[in-house]
Amino acid sequence: MVHSSTSSDITVIFLSLKMAAVHAVRVLVGLCHSVALQPRFGLIPVQLASTCLLRRLCSTNAKRTESKLPVCPENESLLENLNLMGVDVKMARQRQPGVLRKAFTNEQGLFQFLQSKGASRKVIAGIISRYPRAVTRSIEHLEQRWGLWRKIFKTDSEIVTIIDRSPESFFRSSDNENLEKNIAFLSSLELNTKDLHRLLTTAPRTFSNSLQLNKRMVEFLEDVCAELGGKNPEQFPKAVISKNLYILIRSTKRVRKNIDTLRSSLKLSDSELLALLEGHGANILDLSNEYLQRNFNSLRQKMTSLGCRKADIKQLILSCPSVLYTGQDTLCVKLDCLIKGGITMKQIVEKPKVLDYSTQNITERLEKLQTIGYDFQKNGINVLDSSKKRFLAKMEKLSVSPDDSM
Repeated sequence: MVHSSTSSDITVIFLSLKMAAVHAVRVLVGLCHSVALQPRFGLIPVQLASTCLLRRLCSTNAKRTESKLPVCPENESLLENLNLMGVDVKMARQRQPGVLRKAFTNEQGLFQFLQSKGASRKVIAGIISRYPRAVTRSIEHLEQRWGLWRKIFKTDSEIVTIIDRSPESFFRSSDNENLEKNIAFLSSLELNTKDLHRLLTTAPRTFSNSLQLNKRMVEFLEDVCAELGGKNPEQFPKAVISKNLYILIRSTKRVRKNIDTLRSSLKLSDSELLALLEGHGANILDLSNEYLQRNFNSLRQKMTSLGCRKADIKQLILSCPSVLYTGQDTLCVKLDCLIKGGITMKQIVEKPKVLDYSTQNITERLEKLQTIGYDFQKNGINVLDSSKKRFLAKMEKLSVSPDDSM
């Protein structure tokens, strides 16, 4: 009985201490509302509290199903600061709600840092609205990361423009050391500044990958080149990456499957496959294998129904691999549109780049050419594969002299 009583007393004391701690934290959070706004930015200073204590009080013990602690409330001072900055708090809450519950953030430091780099108040607000986690980065981290980016970009304004367009590219990773290693590694592949620039803006996750993951893909590509009899395996990864910026954020398993699919479906020799991968075939290596296979099967079926041979299908894909990037329904509509407009499949196979244009573009050009009685069998289809400016100039010339050939 004495033992039972002692256990009960200990439990009561523990709960009392716990309640007192919760009360203390609430008092500290409440103090945030009484602090005067800073004159320059109109922001409320961050209040100091015990991070460990707050995290313990806010965390939920998954194993105790009968008595779960409530979810940690949002940081009121952070919310007020964000509102004063013009941040879309509703958007921020939808995108990364956990950030708004953090006890310690650096929104003031972030604001000052980006402003010093030339970012406007509107741009800063937009960045935080779309990627709230940015407010968790320290000044030291920001300075170091900015310095690394400046190794690739010439001016601060370039970086601000990119971050404004894609905040995640700059703020997603907190590992500056890994970023530095990846920049050094990718530079060692003889990727030029322009290529690195495009990687950071188009596929920033490449630099968030572990260094080993990027090395694995590069080594895999070198092995592929060697297997196919390539003379410069060390140059092959550069050729592929420069044409397909997403390749490093895909798995080697996916890329291997796509290479095998292209080989087996088109009955390619080693030299043919190597030439395809070194060329524009690299553009389709990041597709999912199911999507690539489905599009190939659909194209083969459609071309066969239009009287094409296997050799025609192979020629079209080798000349314009991007046709496999186009969805099966869209590609079929484009082919039907061209055939209906008086163009033969033989002409399409010989000039497959015409399929790179949108269905609307193809339709509009066909209609304009039909109004002047343009003869595709006599003049060919080069007129369809031209820039808007060149097409309009050609139309003007043809309108004056309809019999003028290409």
